[in-house]
Amino acid sequence: MTVFPKRLKQARLRAGLSQERLGVLAGIDEHSASARMNQYERGKHAPDWLTVERLAAVLRVPVAYLYAADDEVAELLLAFYALAPEHRAKILELVRGSLTAGACGGSPQSPAPGRGRGRQPKATRCTPPAPGESGR
Repeated sequence: MTVFPKRLKQARLRAGLSQERLGVLAGIDEHSASARMNQYERGKHAPDWLTVERLAAVLRVPVAYLYAADDEVAELLLAFYALAPEHRAKILELVRGSLTAGACGGSPQSPAPGRGRGRQPKATRCTPPAPGESGR
């Protein structure tokens, strides 16, 4: 079972909408909206991409939130999405600067998986501290 049904229900409840109301606002026929939304939330059926985009727009969440398997990532997506564009830019700048400066918990960076030797990596990832290291 995918995480989509769980996230859809969380977002709907957070928005204070009934299944029927959400379906209608997303463009689903009012006679079948409640049943369709119920099927989506139970994972019995999955909506097509256009419907997912409409649901996300009505719920005011990014589409990625509806597919975020990790709860912390889902929370970050909601928080980031809620920010004004200028604040998003500042957050991205801060994160990029932290990654470039090796501020990943004080541990060194390693190339992203799949990068060849001798080439400058296009992306980096933080390496967790080795056992016994404080990471700070």
